[in-house]
Amino acid sequence: MSAVFGSRPVRATIALGLLAYLLWLSNPSDVWRSLTGARPWPLVLAIGLTLFDRALMAYRWLALLGPLPADTRPPLLTVMRIFFVSTFVGTFLPASVGGDAVRAYALSGHRVPLSLSVASVIVDRALGTASILLLGLASVLLAPPLSIPGLTPVFILGTLLCVALALVVFSGRMADLLSRVVARLPSRRLTSVMERLLGAVREYRHQRTPLIAVLGASIGVQVLRVLQAFCLGVALGISAPLWSYFVAIPLVLLVMLLPITINGLGTSQAAFLWCFGALGVGRAEAFALSVLFVALGVVGNLPGGLLYATGGLPRHAS
Repeated sequence: MSAVFGSRPVRATIALGLLAYLLWLSNPSDVWRSLTGARPWPLVLAIGLTLFDRALMAYRWLALLGPLPADTRPPLLTVMRIFFVSTFVGTFLPASVGGDAVRAYALSGHRVPLSLSVASVIVDRALGTASILLLGLASVLLAPPLSIPGLTPVFILGTLLCVALALVVFSGRMADLLSRVVARLPSRRLTSVMERLLGAVREYRHQRTPLIAVLGASIGVQVLRVLQAFCLGVALGISAPLWSYFVAIPLVLLVMLLPITINGLGTSQAAFLWCFGALGVGRAEAFALSVLFVALGVVGNLPGGLLYATGGLPRHAS
């Protein structure tokens, strides 16, 4: 399955097929009417919040580079350029996975061991996903009951997986168990790579304060994304209350992380129709909201596009 979904044409076909089908279900003329009737000032506010959340995302990766030895740590401007350019490049790659790979590879070219480079990106992504799950679980517990199918089990299962990752980082016993599993892999090369990666991830057990700070910044990013969606909903005239966005948007974000299509196209529209349809929002309005939400992410990546156009990724150190 991974080989099939790894094909770029297949991903593009799935994205276009989902978009076309869901647009047909939502009635294109009604969707267009919703989009063209959007109020401008809530849109402007949503764009401002997007730029703010990109700054927080950059900060959390910078904080995760703390374990790097001072003599191997790239200059701040180089790290920032790598972050924003890789985020832009990830717009055209499968979900967030492609941009993460570009970021890890680019950083490794600047005297940073590949295992540490990959580990920083993995921990960054893990904490980002954990923040989505924690915010979603808290919202489900605090908000009035909703009838979105599968909502609570998804958040509970995801939170348990994050706890398992935390055990790998902080528990020596769990790390030893995983090391024994890795040692039994059939390929020596793969075993060596996985052992170095596990060791690099384990380095974060000494970085508890930065990890807490990064988790807090990650939760801040997710709150900003919920507020962005709420602003977009206000612009479209959707009357759903703010608390309902705090329940629905984390689930939408989890679906968008799945590396099935390019930049979450198609899957994001399905998630919005699924979640907001359960909240009583019409299909046309929910589809229009999904389009604006994805477009907002593209707008937030434009600074990286400008940096890419003026030199691309920083050149690898010789």
